[in-house]
Amino acid sequence: MLEPAPASDLVAKARLVHDRLCAVYGCPIGYFHDLDPLSELVSSLLSHRTRNADSGRAFKALRTRFPDWAEMIDAPTAEVEALIHGVRWPELKAPRLQEILAAVRTRRGALDLDFLADLSVEEARAWLEELPGVGPKTSAAVLSFSVLRMPALPVDSHHHRVAQRLGLIGPKLDVGPSHPVLRGQLPEDWSAQDLYDNHEVLMLHGQKVCHHRRPACDRCTLADICPSAFHVA
Repeated sequence: MLEPAPASDLVAKARLVHDRLCAVYGCPIGYFHDLDPLSELVSSLLSHRTRNADSGRAFKALRTRFPDWAEMIDAPTAEVEALIHGVRWPELKAPRLQEILAAVRTRRGALDLDFLADLSVEEARAWLEELPGVGPKTSAAVLSFSVLRMPALPVDSHHHRVAQRLGLIGPKLDVGPSHPVLRGQLPEDWSAQDLYDNHEVLMLHGQKVCHHRRPACDRCTLADICPSAFHVA
């Protein structure tokens, strides 16, 4: 079901937010990964509710132990769990990673997601979200962050929090359903780089200024257009 067209004032506000934050954080922002899409899928799943440094170490540990992802599918789950012990919920992520890799191989006949480049963003995301445990954030991350460089907009918890405080999305809209709403507020013809920048600047602002607790509204470049400014403890 398509999202209704966003109100023109929200479209204008989303663009203003983007432009102001880009001026602060410096767009275009360089991509932090050059992973193939299957490896990006593994990396994105590890990063859920986990600090980047910790998920990065876990990914490197897996890649060192399993140069071919096929080797991880049949490895003892306890071994996979031990390798990713630094992430949150390793006891859940280890079997889920094995399950997802097995599902990719079953559906494609090989462990390879490069074919997604031949699909539209909507088709590619739908394919990925049919995998167990893959939701909107992960599907968008695979397309945006990997070498596919497709125009998809991931929304993480920081991005989501900033958008809610600004009034771009409602206070009860969860991260998953916020993806099409926030994407719909941005120009349809934006490139992969444009959408990546949008995600990155909102995420960075949430990390550096618009904290979960005690946001630094006194040094926020958006305070004059934020209905939550100086009202969040």
